[in-house]
Amino acid sequence: MSPALTVPAGMMIDVHGHLAAAGAGGLGPPSLFDPEGSIEAKREQGIGLTVIGSPCGAGSMLPGAAAENYAQPVAKVRAYNEAIGDLVDRFPDALRAYAYLDPFGGDAMLEQAAELMKDPRFVGLIVNSSIDGEYLSAPRADGFFAMAAETASPVLVHPPAEPVGTSAMGGHIGLVEHAVRPCDITAGIAAIVCAGWLERYPALRLIAAGGGGGLAHLPEKLDAAMRPWPGQPPTGPHDSPGTATPSESLVRIYVDTSFPNAAQLRANLTTFTSSQILVGTDAPPLMDQVRPITDIIASELPDPADRDRVSYRNALELFDFS
Repeated sequence: MSPALTVPAGMMIDVHGHLAAAGAGGLGPPSLFDPEGSIEAKREQGIGLTVIGSPCGAGSMLPGAAAENYAQPVAKVRAYNEAIGDLVDRFPDALRAYAYLDPFGGDAMLEQAAELMKDPRFVGLIVNSSIDGEYLSAPRADGFFAMAAETASPVLVHPPAEPVGTSAMGGHIGLVEHAVRPCDITAGIAAIVCAGWLERYPALRLIAAGGGGGLAHLPEKLDAAMRPWPGQPPTGPHDSPGTATPSESLVRIYVDTSFPNAAQLRANLTTFTSSQILVGTDAPPLMDQVRPITDIIASELPDPADRDRVSYRNALELFDFS
């Protein structure tokens, strides 16, 4: 097990990173397979700790191979998570990990993930915003959300290899990566909010990757979406309409900064405030966007208290780091 963690004073905590585990294939940029170099490069840019995880387990982030990601047996997922945990053992002062799971993968998958949450190397869960074309608003997601709430595990909601809408892009992988995946986060989190999961499980703590996509612009639209249409019954959470509006639930979501875009950060500061924003870089593999992201944080957060919240204080509290 990794020793207790002390985050270097003033260093950023990156809640959205990836590294290839031992035995992984060779697909991806070199930084994904160079933990020493990636950790050092991040330290030079002010990031002292990264929470890493795989959004596909032992599968692939190439859209053409995505269907196989949801056919991984429990033992294969466990082995991959253990390999990620081994990276934390190698670099205990720089890394912690998310445990990957398919939230529709059945009781054994959920039990395995819950068990890993007792392991200090793992500080949260990572799941996809849609599963083989289905959002987590589905009633069968109940077991997953119940487990995440019971274990008090922060959940990084990450776009899948093949998000909804992939087939419409005609095989353009760049558009899938940089346009369709943020849309999957937007729609996936909107579906979670409007399904009432945050009302049913108040202990849920969800982090939307990709800066939350376009969520900052949707509070009023989500409220409108849940109003009954003429001649139709009211639309609400699975069990009851509840009392919170979608906009009230939405602002409980954490968003990261892995979209290097100042306008998005400004919108997120308006909708979510600095208390719900976490540093995220998606690096590795996207090491070239670390500096733009840290520069945007510095320029858009002139108040040192707000900048400290986003840079590390929110993560210290969310993940209960010492």
